[in-house]
Amino acid sequence: MNYWLLKSEPDAFSLADFVTEKTTVWNGVRNYTARNYLKKMEIGDLCLFYRSVVKPAVIATCTVVKPFYQDPTTDNPAWVAVTVELNAIFEQEVPLTLIKQTPELQKMLLLKMSRLSVQPVTEAEWDIIHRLGN
Repeated sequence: MNYWLLKSEPDAFSLADFVTEKTTVWNGVRNYTARNYLKKMEIGDLCLFYRSVVKPAVIATCTVVKPFYQDPTTDNPAWVAVTVELNAIFEQEVPLTLIKQTPELQKMLLLKMSRLSVQPVTEAEWDIIHRLGN
């Protein structure tokens, strides 16, 4: 199993949208590095759902339920999407400020490549963030 972090701006796709839809196509990724991570996702992989821009924080978890396929928002075969299903909303949001202050999370890609919308997370990072959120 792999672990990932998926970033979304609230005006593009919010937690409320995720709660309503429960399952969503993660599309519109137009960065080659993020696209390559999408291609590595497998059914059952776990993802942290991260709200960016406004009060940045990890706020929920989701699971990959369909591995990569042609992004339905474009005819360009270079771009792919995956389908994810909402698992749980954290009892407490895990704000970016707390992630930055947590010594065990200092090597997170989120802190090094803050603009990357899809990124891997280690199992240890997943466990720490999951514990902080619950």
